[in-house]
Amino acid sequence: MITPVSKTIDLGDGRTIKVETGKLAKQADGAVTVTMGNTVLLATVCAAADAAPDCDFMPLQVDYKEKYSAVGRFPGGFTRREGKASDYEILTSRLVDRALRPLFPADYHAEVFVNITLFSADGVDMPDALAGLAASSALAVSDIPFEGPISEVRVARVNGEFLINPTYEQVANADIDMMVAATIDNIMMVEGEMDEVQEADMLEAIKVAHEAIKKQCQAQLELSEAVGKLVKRTYCHEENDDALRQDVHDKCYAKAYAIATSGTNKHERAASFEALIEEYKAQFTEEELAAKKSMIARYYHDVEKEAMRRAILDEGKRLDGRKTTEIRPIWIETDCLPMPHGSAIFTRGETQSLTTVTLGTKADEKLVDDVLCRCKERFLLHYNFPPFSTGEARPQRATGRREIGHGNLAFRALKRMIPTDYPYVVRVISDILESNGSSSMATVCAGTLALMDAGVQIKKPVSGIAMGLISENKGTNYAVLSDILGDEDHLGDMDFKVTGTRDGITATQMDIKVDGLSYEILERALAQAREGRMHILGKIEEAMPAVRPDLKPQAPRIEKLRVPKEFIGAIIGPGGKIIQGIQEKSGAVVSIEEIDGEGHVEISSANKESLDAALAMVRGIVAMPEVGEVYDGKVTSVMPYGCFVEFLPGKEGLLHISEIEWRRFEKIEDTNLHEGDNIRIQLLEIDSKTGKFKLSHRVLLPKPEGYVEPERRPRREDRPRREDRRPREDRNENHHD
Repeated sequence: MITPVSKTIDLGDGRTIKVETGKLAKQADGAVTVTMGNTVLLATVCAAADAAPDCDFMPLQVDYKEKYSAVGRFPGGFTRREGKASDYEILTSRLVDRALRPLFPADYHAEVFVNITLFSADGVDMPDALAGLAASSALAVSDIPFEGPISEVRVARVNGEFLINPTYEQVANADIDMMVAATIDNIMMVEGEMDEVQEADMLEAIKVAHEAIKKQCQAQLELSEAVGKLVKRTYCHEENDDALRQDVHDKCYAKAYAIATSGTNKHERAASFEALIEEYKAQFTEEELAAKKSMIARYYHDVEKEAMRRAILDEGKRLDGRKTTEIRPIWIETDCLPMPHGSAIFTRGETQSLTTVTLGTKADEKLVDDVLCRCKERFLLHYNFPPFSTGEARPQRATGRREIGHGNLAFRALKRMIPTDYPYVVRVISDILESNGSSSMATVCAGTLALMDAGVQIKKPVSGIAMGLISENKGTNYAVLSDILGDEDHLGDMDFKVTGTRDGITATQMDIKVDGLSYEILERALAQAREGRMHILGKIEEAMPAVRPDLKPQAPRIEKLRVPKEFIGAIIGPGGKIIQGIQEKSGAVVSIEEIDGEGHVEISSANKESLDAALAMVRGIVAMPEVGEVYDGKVTSVMPYGCFVEFLPGKEGLLHISEIEWRRFEKIEDTNLHEGDNIRIQLLEIDSKTGKFKLSHRVLLPKPEGYVEPERRPRREDRPRREDRRPREDRNENHHD
């Protein structure tokens, strides 16, 4: 008999979240279903019985997966089944991973697998906002050691009001859209995008989210108690030798401290630290090292960490000799590559990004076919992190989760700066050539510069900075670090990235590694981050004072225009004959689609001449002839009384022999006009009954001095009417006489 246990969480707006266990996947260490409206997630967690030999880290794997059946759809592709994870699934997995990972015990090294599957959705509620709650709840009903619970919520501000777990429709109108993860007591993770909001607004959003999270964490504790899982399994994954730990500290700390305060560069510092540990290990035999090497490595890592942290907290000395608020030297080069549509190099200390911009047409749009999103993206940002950027000798593999995550952060930082209805598809590619911390923020800065170099009329320049934290005693003693190094990220307590313009924040990502981070520290970090952002923006504006006024010659040219719905068929023509003809004659690419009851035409070409030709043809089709307007026409046929001239596509009128020049021509051959000749004309008249067009060329020519209009023969209507003439009968009578 199945006896499920459930808890219901009230969101306070009439909606509820139900967390249930004991019904599905009962052989997993922990399993729950989370239901909100028509959205249903299943989360499971399984942990190995013991740690792998010599494993000294937390081997956690989080996978979020969406089933196409959840929305009643078939997957694409030949196999018609779910394939590799989409970017959205990877990003959701990372959100959960980053919140969970810091809360496993430091000495717990068993493999843990968390799987979250979307089984039902209606496209109203956003399932990624429930993934963190589901994963933590699965851990809560298991016996796996975990210092949680945690939960994640999405917080959005719409029309000045904060909403928890908003719908897709509500998020579309939000100026703040953030995911926040926290325990009952502390914020653990923040990620989101904003429309140039102030630091105080961001803090308020975090506080609102935390209040909602507290309720969800309490529900998990109650659920854990109800299933008898408050007490977790025992484990022993580390061997320790306190005497050895003290020996490592005694013999290495002073030397490690000296290295930490030497102000050397990354590789020199790493070589010095490596030489120090090798010097220490030299006192042991090979047999002793075989037994103790893992412990020595752990204890020495702790020594390095302590030395770096004490140098900062006690003396304010950072690894590279900077002050806590100091930004590394910056150098910038724009237009550094001849053929890309835009390019820039941004170097900050030992971190360097070479970023290019490619402008494309409608045909270059990215087609997204995710479970809950079938759409097209016109702004793309790709981040690449090759091994040589850190001096590693290993092969370059496919794009990893980290690269997708860092690229997404830079994408969110810049995307709101692209003008609405910008005609080009824009691809930004950041290749990290050197890395020593904050490479994603270098991507934001280089991306801004490359966009400006490409002539993309971005609304405002954007800069980014990564902030760090060193704290002790629950945050009573701390130091906030601007523009952190890789080691300061690894050995520190916080990685807090903030991007924005001079007017506000556009994106953020924060990972917390310690308990006890107060809002006071967050406020201080945000204020210090703003000072750093402004400094970097100054460097960007100095290198690139304004957006390039025009596109580079090699960039494609695109024009967009809207036409009435009734002209769509006329532009396409029967079987596409007209639009294909326009493309053949001009060499441009023309596309048209109906959006919101009107035709949207996009014309693209590699050169301006081709673009202008196609544009003129399209405009000609949709243009309404106006009396008095001057047109460039082509003679389509020659008659004894004049010429027929096509002055707009599909529209031709009569250029009478008398309207060709001011002088009189006896016959059309005297005019020297032939079929196919180009001639400039003015539309004189549109017949109200027949719709025929009367054209003139002579009105565009100077009128000869003393010119007198020749007398014309009387028209038929000027002759005597039939009734005024003699009757036919009378004419016959005279004939007979």
